[in-house]
Amino acid sequence: MTELRLRTLSELGVRLRGADDIPELIGAAYGVDGLILHAADLAPEFFDLRSGLLGELFQKFSNYRLPVAFVLPDFAAHGERFAELAREHAAHPTLRFVRTEEEARAWLNSRS
Repeated sequence: MTELRLRTLSELGVRLRGADDIPELIGAAYGVDGLILHAADLAPEFFDLRSGLLGELFQKFSNYRLPVAFVLPDFAAHGERFAELAREHAAHPTLRFVRTEEEARAWLNSRS
């Protein structure tokens, strides 16, 4: 079995501070089998669902079929609507919210 190429944002050397950074992230993730994003990797605006930034990010990941695990120890820390969004993605084939990086790696590895 081939080892999957899973990367964190810091390993890719990319910062995600706004919509303008999304294309750079997609380019840096080319050839990666899965991406792990930590809460600290995202600007606060991504957690404000009214900004639309998270939706734009989700759309890009889906379009490029890039599996992504978002590591957030406490989904409710970003509000009830955000926690609801995280719960709704519990069975999503491409985007998941998990509480630890170990959970992220386990889910991404299970997809192979």
